[in-house]
Amino acid sequence: MGLFPQSFIDDLKAQVDIVQVVQDYVPLKRSGSSFKGLCPFHSEKTPSFHVHGDKGFFHCFGCDVGGDVLKFVELQEKLGFQDAVRQLAQRFGVPVPEPETEQDAAADAEREALLTVHEAAAEFFKERLADSSGRQAREHLDARGVMEETAVRLGLGFAPPNGDSLITHLRGRSYSDAVLVRSGLAAAREGRPLVDRFRNRLMIPIPRDTGSVVAFGARALQQGQQPKYLNSPETAIYSKSRTLYGLHLSKAAIRKAGYAVLVEGYFDLAQALQAGVTTAVASCGTAVNEQQLRLLKRFASKVIVSFDPDPAGAAAAARSGELLLAGGMQVNVAVLDEGEDPDTCIRTHGGAYYVEKLRTSQPYLEYLLDREAAERDLTRGDHRREFLNRMLQVAARIPDAPSRDLFADRLAHQAGVLEDVVRTEIRKAAVERRTTFDDPRVATSRTVKTAEKGLVWALVRDTQAALEAIGALSDEDLAGLTTAPILSTARSLVEWPAETVLDTLRERLSKEEAGWMARVGAADRAVATASDCGKALRQLGCERQRAMLQHEIDRCQHLGTPSALAEIDLLLQKKQALLTKLESLRS
Repeated sequence: MGLFPQSFIDDLKAQVDIVQVVQDYVPLKRSGSSFKGLCPFHSEKTPSFHVHGDKGFFHCFGCDVGGDVLKFVELQEKLGFQDAVRQLAQRFGVPVPEPETEQDAAADAEREALLTVHEAAAEFFKERLADSSGRQAREHLDARGVMEETAVRLGLGFAPPNGDSLITHLRGRSYSDAVLVRSGLAAAREGRPLVDRFRNRLMIPIPRDTGSVVAFGARALQQGQQPKYLNSPETAIYSKSRTLYGLHLSKAAIRKAGYAVLVEGYFDLAQALQAGVTTAVASCGTAVNEQQLRLLKRFASKVIVSFDPDPAGAAAAARSGELLLAGGMQVNVAVLDEGEDPDTCIRTHGGAYYVEKLRTSQPYLEYLLDREAAERDLTRGDHRREFLNRMLQVAARIPDAPSRDLFADRLAHQAGVLEDVVRTEIRKAAVERRTTFDDPRVATSRTVKTAEKGLVWALVRDTQAALEAIGALSDEDLAGLTTAPILSTARSLVEWPAETVLDTLRERLSKEEAGWMARVGAADRAVATASDCGKALRQLGCERQRAMLQHEIDRCQHLGTPSALAEIDLLLQKKQALLTKLESLRS
């Protein structure tokens, strides 16, 4: 029986995460840049079995067994090589070719021909960019702030406007018309000569992570030229869903840093590289898919998503983040100003400004909570239930229980729902893969704290005392309170004469809010003094901020990177200041 083509074996190992495979058999814990556990191939009490996800191999220092992911499956399942290949391919959804025959040899020859013709085309386009015919393309790059060394590094080129210049060149290099058509570089028209697919365009070669050019993206240069971007069709060597643009340049930096910066477009990547962001890769205008996730996991455990902030980009960031999170990666989202993408951001504000945006990127779950909450009025029961159901879809895909519980607590705080209700629903959803809340309390459990009622009562009955207490509250103290609309409005009136405040407040509140305030004020006596109620809300605000700071400290400790560890010192200082403030309030 023949062997599988080497190209298929290489593709399979590139798409498989060895850490994920080994963890099905061996509990692993992160140890620096690798993972370790007890060796499955000999008896031991102290872990000496290491798995290197970035390099794709395992090794046991106790019994000296090691190899790639296929070797591990062979040894663990006691399979032959070909059976191990089939099992692994089936698990990860990779089509398996039949063992190599004459037909497979022909397929390998075809792939080799397509690779070499793309390399020849890339050289042709680079030469045209450098000569007199490429002047307009060079001017376009200058206008976009793409430096010459960046253009060289990315292998940019130019496709002349006449219809067969590339075809003529490649025919002179002994490539057949059939290969030119199958490569996507030439287009066949019935009864007419072949024509170059790319004409009068800035050419952007798309390499695999190994560096071999497998396709092209082509940017229009003339006004009205359509489409704006024309890309190679999928071929035997190119699949858009399995390619990340720029990975051949950034994979070493990504492996060293432990994270990748994911942008959308070709020029986003070019500007990021010029800004010193050497860990950037581009998804080429789409959300990340399963194959690209597996490709990223070979090199990193964290991704910073940096897409356009427009609705389409925000939606793609949300979909990508959800998939990456479910795949076990840590995900952050860099939020740029409206109307900017990484390309325009760097050109407008400079590279240092963009790097700072990446440094201060939001954890994906926080980004999503803020984004989804901003689109709804969470004081309304129907909006709150819609918000919770949307977040439940995300929570059910969070892979580890502690992270799900943390997300549940933040979700409960954002929606004003009891934490135990949300935790219970999310735990059940993770098991049952359910995406709607069953508990009826989620629509009605937004509770009003006693201190809130006390301040609202005082607004009606002792307005001056209430205003003094409310004036000491900050935005952080009011965040998440059911009565925040009432208390915030009252806080804007603290400088007014007390006798005019109540009527003005009623005018500025909604009918429902004013009615509720009147009902609270109708009670016979206060639950506590306005001063004590204000102090209680300030304490609660400090407790919430302390919990959020502790969450950030835990996140930075988990990352373990030098920048994250440096950030911990600042977070600890802020936490200590809050503790001092709490002690003062309690005394």
